[in-house]
Amino acid sequence: MKVFTQSVNFKADIDLVKFIEKKVGSLDKFHDKIVDAEVFMKVQKTSDKENKITEIKINIPGNELIVKKTTKTFEEGVSLGVESLKRQLRKSKEKQRDALVS
Repeated sequence: MKVFTQSVNFKADIDLVKFIEKKVGSLDKFHDKIVDAEVFMKVQKTSDKENKITEIKINIPGNELIVKKTTKTFEEGVSLGVESLKRQLRKSKEKQRDALVS
């Protein structure tokens, strides 16, 4: 699966990009037909400590799964987003299975 990473208002370092690719790449275990993934990271200029916005979009045939998290660090946002996407991918696969059975 191809993982596209985009950072807005800052330059993502190589360690962060590798972390994202590893975490998002692990979603392959939950759905075998993932086309690609896009990860958008943005720093919001606020006095709030939770100013990192992480958005992950997964493309699967006939569907798009999107998760958006606002956290203190991008690593935390990616981890929470991937957990959320795992649940969505499981549901999506169950729906596919149910559609095939009926």
